[in-house]
Amino acid sequence: MQNSKKTPLKGITNKGEESGKRTTILLGKEEREYIDSLIREGKELGIKPLISKMLDIYRNMMVWDWRFPGEYYCGISRLAFVNVELINILIQQTPREKRREIGKTMGAVLKVSMETTLDIQSIARDNWGSVFKRLKVQGLGDFDIKDKYLLVKTPFIIESEILAGLLEGLLNVALDARTMVPPLVFEVKEGL
Repeated sequence: MQNSKKTPLKGITNKGEESGKRTTILLGKEEREYIDSLIREGKELGIKPLISKMLDIYRNMMVWDWRFPGEYYCGISRLAFVNVELINILIQQTPREKRREIGKTMGAVLKVSMETTLDIQSIARDNWGSVFKRLKVQGLGDFDIKDKYLLVKTPFIIESEILAGLLEGLLNVALDARTMVPPLVFEVKEGL
């Protein structure tokens, strides 16, 4: 006797709802060779993870708002691809005693941009995950919170006083720098 139970097709749930769609991308020879070289060199795991990463960046950076070439926006903020060396020159010219306050001003501006583009009312601790993801996608570093410590791996701004001020202005907290060189560790002291 034949089994009358039907097995759902891959990508289709038991309720008949689609859980995913398959699509075909036609790549030119040079594009495919480039992707294959990234996979071969271990820079990418495969074509699907690469495309997923590209779509995540497209979504998070609001690439649909970009005006090529040279005008990049993320919500209300214009972005630029800037060498870290140029930022470090500016930082070196800034008096040490003003760095934390300048960072706070930068953080306050970033906060307005984040609240607008992430569509949140305030950057409360509940929203830090989204904020940290946006900071990472924008290249400012890899941020993580562990208990009362904020860890910043691969920071774009390596001057701890400016970065501490920026995070204080953005997150509305007081920070105490525990390390002065990357990875940077800040103790979250209190809300302001």
